[in-house]
Amino acid sequence: MEESKTRSSKRYFVALLPPDKVAEEVTEIKQFFDRTYNSHGALKSPPHITLQPPFHWEAERLTVLTESLAEFTQWHYPIPITLSGFGAFPPRVIYVNVLKTPELMQVRASLFTYLTQKFESIATKADRRSFSPHMTVAFRDLKKHDFYDAWPQFQTRSLSREFTVSHLTLLVHDGRQWQVDRQFPFLAT
Repeated sequence: MEESKTRSSKRYFVALLPPDKVAEEVTEIKQFFDRTYNSHGALKSPPHITLQPPFHWEAERLTVLTESLAEFTQWHYPIPITLSGFGAFPPRVIYVNVLKTPELMQVRASLFTYLTQKFESIATKADRRSFSPHMTVAFRDLKKHDFYDAWPQFQTRSLSREFTVSHLTLLVHDGRQWQVDRQFPFLAT
């Protein structure tokens, strides 16, 4: 019986996705890292800000999760997001920096508390770390020497965008990459 649960389990995560125009711009930067440094891991998901890191969930219980996420968003307004330059987790990851606005920090903390209380199995040790919002453009498959070549170019590179995210997104791993499973609109203002 445990084996059948494992087979029906998929990986999911919860994120905020930027509008199409910003997503295209961030994807172009990901493609630069793919072409220039053969770092294509970041292309396996759409540009996003992770709120709940990947977790396993049984397909048979997906309705419980989606109904809970829909309920959560009915208590939160759209989130203003500000992108400001680039950051890094040396020596492998480069990302678009997302400012820690009060609204973003509040919705992340609220989602963490909500999911932990409803579904203890989702919480991981990683969730308890401090939240560093970002949009990854070069992933862990970036070689160390390529990181040290690329980082000086991006460390001072300007990028500034502001937008509002009107929905929470549940993504699912299809065995090769992350796909949007469904979106949950925040409370209309």
